[in-house]
This record gives sequence, C-alpha cells and structure tokens, in this order.
Amino acid sequence: MNKIWQIPRRTFLKGLGTVMALPVLEAMLPPAKLLAAGATDAATFPRRMAFIYIPNGANMEDWTPQNVGADYELPYILQPLAHLKDDFQVISGLAHDKARPHGDGPGDHARASATFLTGCQARKTKGADIKVGVSVDQIAAEKAGKFTRLPSLELSCDKGRSAGECDSGYSCAYQFNLSWKTESTPMPPEVDPRLVFDRLFSNGDAGETEENRAKRDLYDKSILDFVTEDASRLKSKLGYTDRHKLDEYLSAVRELEQRIRQAEKFVATQPDFVKPTGIPKLYEQHLRLMYDMMALALQSDTTRVATFITAHDGDDRPYPFIGVSDGHHTLSHHQNDQAKKEKIAKINHFHTEQLAYFLNRLKSVKEGEGTLLDNCMIVYGGAIGDGNRHNHDNLPILLAGRGGGTLNPGCHVKLEKETPMTNLYLSLLDRMGAPAQRVGDSTGKLEEI
Repeated sequence: MNKIWQIPRRTFLKGLGTVMALPVLEAMLPPAKLLAAGATDAATFPRRMAFIYIPNGANMEDWTPQNVGADYELPYILQPLAHLKDDFQVISGLAHDKARPHGDGPGDHARASATFLTGCQARKTKGADIKVGVSVDQIAAEKAGKFTRLPSLELSCDKGRSAGECDSGYSCAYQFNLSWKTESTPMPPEVDPRLVFDRLFSNGDAGETEENRAKRDLYDKSILDFVTEDASRLKSKLGYTDRHKLDEYLSAVRELEQRIRQAEKFVATQPDFVKPTGIPKLYEQHLRLMYDMMALALQSDTTRVATFITAHDGDDRPYPFIGVSDGHHTLSHHQNDQAKKEKIAKINHFHTEQLAYFLNRLKSVKEGEGTLLDNCMIVYGGAIGDGNRHNHDNLPILLAGRGGGTLNPGCHVKLEKETPMTNLYLSLLDRMGAPAQRVGDSTGKLEEI
C-alpha cells in the first residue's frame, strides 16, 4: 500500500439500498508522523460503551468472589469467564436507591429496569404520564453519536409493551426499556435480528430496505453482493493487514446473515406464527444472534453506544435446555430453599456463558496492538441483588474491557456499601469524552476502577 494513502474514518461500502460501515483499518489511522508527535495507540481507536441487563437478580453466594483484588477465585456463576479473567472486574457494593419504593409500594421489577441506567425514581403510573430520567447511554450518545451512523443501538430478547400495566401499577414502558432519550421518552429496543441487521447495513430508507430485502431473497443474494464492486475497489488499495481484516469482517457479516435466514426459515414452518420474522424460536439462539449484532455494530463503528435486555425484569421463562423447567421469576422467590437457589445459579451461569461468547467476539477483533475489547467498556448486571429479598444494594455488576487503557480489569473491587451505581456511570462518561456533572442520584466518580 502507498504509505501516504489514507482513507477517512467514516468510509462506507455502498450498493443498492446498502450502506456498510467498516471496521477501523490501519489506513484510517493518523500518519506515522502524528503518532510520533505524541498520539498513543489507544488514542487512535474510538471507545465504545455497552450495557447488558440480566433479570431477577442473582444467587449472590455463587456470584460474589471471596477475596478482593487480583488474587481471587471465580465463583460458580462467573466460571465461564475464567479465560477472560484479566479482561474484566467484578464490582461489589454498588446500589440503586431509586429502585426502592420510597412510599410507592410494590413494583420492584419495573423500578429496577427504569432505574438501571437513569438512577432516577420512576413515577408510579400505568397511564401515559410516565416519567423517570435520561439514561447514561443517551447522555453518551448525545456526543459520541455525532461520529457514527447510529447514535445508539437498543436490543432486547423480549417483545416489549409501551402501554398498559405490567408490575403493581407501573406502566409496561418501565419494565421493557432501559434506554431513555428524555425523562418521558423511552428508546424501544429492537427484538427481531433481521430488522437489526437491516438497520445496521441498509441506507435507512424503510421502504427501500424492504424492497431490496425482497430482491435479495428472490435471487438468493447476500447483502454483500450489493457492495462487491465497492469492496474490491477498496481492497486493491489496502495493505495486507487491512485486506485480511476486511475479509474477516465481511465473512462475519455473511455468516450472521446466513444464520438469520436459517432462523427465519425455521420460524416460517411453525404453525403458531402468522407472519414469519427473524426472531428465533430458541432463546439461546436469539441471545447469540443479538450479541453478534452488537459486536458487529461496535466493530464497524456503526455505533459506539449500545444496550441489551437479555430478558425483562420479572421474566418467568423456564430454561429446560439447561435442566431448569421452573420459571425464572418464580424461582427467584426461593425463600432460602437451597434447591431453588441452585437452579437460579444455573440460570445465572447460562447467562454468563452468553456474555463470555460476546466478550470472545470482541477480543477476537484486532485493533492495533490490542483488541476491540480493549477499547470497550461493557457493564453487565442488574438492579436487583437477591431476587427473594428484592434488595437494590450490593448489586451483581461486572465491568469488562479496558476503556482504551483507562480501566484496570483483572480484579474484584469492593466498594463502600450504598455506593451509587450512577457514580460508575459518571466515570465511564468521562472516558467516552461525554463528561456529565451528574447522572441521576450520583455523588461523585469512582476512582477504584
């Protein structure tokens, strides 16, 4: 490659109805003379932020490490992350005070979801007058979104409801949304992997997207077939490393598209579905498709901010594929029954396995001397501690990634009791270049991470 040839960071592959963002390539980075002038390797890559929500708390005995610092053993729930131990930190002691009743009575599941990213008390209503607060992801998207095609990406494995009552007098909007653009405007997450795929790789025209998808299906073409000419032209100008990186990215896109098609074909054969969609029948398959979507979105810098609801708080689905036939929410009210607690731990362990899958995807993507995971900040957990007590302190929280070299993973951090979860968010916003004076009930920034 010509040493002085460089392409803009916001370069896209284009074709009929298709706009495909690219991963960060060496040809997009500042010239060597700029690096020599003081820019670090980490500074050349964007930082990404994602929030992953798990429902109904956790069996904290099997979540919380015994020792503090780097010398700790992973408890049962976190064991699927053993090979990634140096890439995340477990944070104990965080709390969400605004998820507590404060005179509003029952409704902990709705309040937990509504409070998780806002740190604000949700107005108790089952009507249209919902109110909570602006979520941390949207605070970040306000600034980081100026540099990406999508300011933020909201995903879920549960079809949400925006109206009606879902939990003890609380609107369903609280329970099925994590992201809030304003104090009364949620950002509804997308559940259908096909629609997420189209959103990531289409030109944004809904009508044209549907038309072009129909053409691809009719002629059995991939979305990549529409950008082949543009991709070939770009590859001819790239060096070996960038060509290899581009090939890996395009292969990942094609493989994901094929998996979505397979899911659609399976669903279309099921008699209880009127309209075939890309939502897989199998929950574990759905989870992994959505994790793959999020990974590609961050890898391609289509967005730098994402949220993912693995299941809404209060979800009562069974997990027969791991030997748990009881409903999750029902089990969470275990009344200290050891057999029930072990089943909850198995569900928690399953979800951690899916997180490990996602983090592995991020770690497999090279960015300079590091990886995509090194430039991410992934918050994983929920706003309920023990599901039986519905407590909102000492929450199960894990922070993965290095934030571009600004975080110190590989340890168990134990904070003072009742440390606001929003203090963590303030610290992460600084690292995203989107500083805020306050998020919800925050009192200051965390220095321990």
